[in-house]
Amino acid sequence: MAVNPRGPRTSRRGRLSRFLWALTTYLVTNLTVTLFWIWFFVLNRTTVVGRSNVGDEPNTLLLSNHQSMIDSFLVGLAAYYPRSLVKPHLMPWNPAAVENFYKNPLLAWLADHWKCIPIQEGRRDLQALRRMAKVLPHGVMIVFPEGTRSRDGSVGRGRAGAGLVILSTRPRVIPVAIHGMDRVLPIGHVVPRIFKRIYVSYGAPVDCSDLLAMPRSRELTQQLVDRVMAAVRAQHGDLQRLARGEALRQD
Repeated sequence: MAVNPRGPRTSRRGRLSRFLWALTTYLVTNLTVTLFWIWFFVLNRTTVVGRSNVGDEPNTLLLSNHQSMIDSFLVGLAAYYPRSLVKPHLMPWNPAAVENFYKNPLLAWLADHWKCIPIQEGRRDLQALRRMAKVLPHGVMIVFPEGTRSRDGSVGRGRAGAGLVILSTRPRVIPVAIHGMDRVLPIGHVVPRIFKRIYVSYGAPVDCSDLLAMPRSRELTQQLVDRVMAAVRAQHGDLQRLARGEALRQD
């Protein structure tokens, strides 16, 4: 059964309403992702590393660094497209800032059908965390633990909120690193650029079993995020070296 990102109201909707939402979401998301595939892989040059680490199991959480407003499209399609055409559960859920993705009715409609979960400004949104814990066990989710886009391309420290999701659902946690998206769509720009080099890396699942066996605490949630972000940071360094090597060969 499809789960609407607006959470509790889903249970009061009829089967037809839920079916139509699931169908529209499938069509809107896959059409959008197809267009972005052209943008990333035809108009720009995107290199994908470690895609085989992702798999197609439900309850998979992709934790990535954050460089642009369209990072979630890159992370999702590079991992799952075109498999998502025949396996709809691989279309990822995406926590999304209300101030960015729900600014007007059209964008809000698109965000809902991109499987976005609205996060209130300030990010201390416990209702959104409950929604995330509800849908993740049945599908896939992309989370950017830094909470904001990097202005210089570096990987910052993750926030503890993602650790709460890990504690609640115990997912397969895949560290994801992206490099070059800050040049495709810099902060303050609305039109993505073309003819850039983009890199995305999917690491092996992070083993958090020792931490998950410990008593719950805020410190533990931060430790979970820090462990994953350490893997993201290492992968990002590898991508930077790969990019420098390719640039030298072209020179």
